[in-house]
Formats: sequence, C-alpha cells, structure tokens
Amino acid sequence: MKPHLSISKNHARDAARADWIDERRREARAVVADVVHHSDHLIRLACNVLVQHGETEQEREDARILLVVVDARHPGRGNHRPDPGVGS
Repeated sequence: MKPHLSISKNHARDAARADWIDERRREARAVVADVVHHSDHLIRLACNVLVQHGETEQEREDARILLVVVDARHPGRGNHRPDPGVGS
C-alpha cells in the first residue's frame, strides 16, 4: 500500500540517471572539442556517447562522422584474425 513511495523512488532513480547521462554528455563534448589532445580510444568512447545520447540529430550525426574519420585513420583496426604466415 505504498505506491507513493515506489513512484518517489522511481522518480529519484530516473532523475539520477538523467543527471549521470548529462554529465557523460558534457565530458564527451569536452573530448570532442579538443580531439588533438585525446587518444583515439577516448575519442571513440566520446563519439559513442554522443551517438547514443546527443541532444540533437545534428550532434548525433557529427559524432557518427567523427567516428568514421577516427576509424579511417587505422584501417586495419578490428581485423583480429592472425596472419597465418606469422609465428609459424
């Protein structure tokens, strides 16, 4: 018989989650604004945050484009198959 308490807990949890996402979004924007001073790994993380949680479609699209650019700098990235001629 305490639905008010349950609603209050849900509201508090949702507010905390929204605050957490806002903070991650601010951090991601700071990384993207200064890409020259951050590792590709951190830039990828920031872009993924903005692709998922960007406030506007333009922000999400810009993050997708930057992700493509960063990945293009290392074309072999993601190809984890071992070279059969190496180590034999």
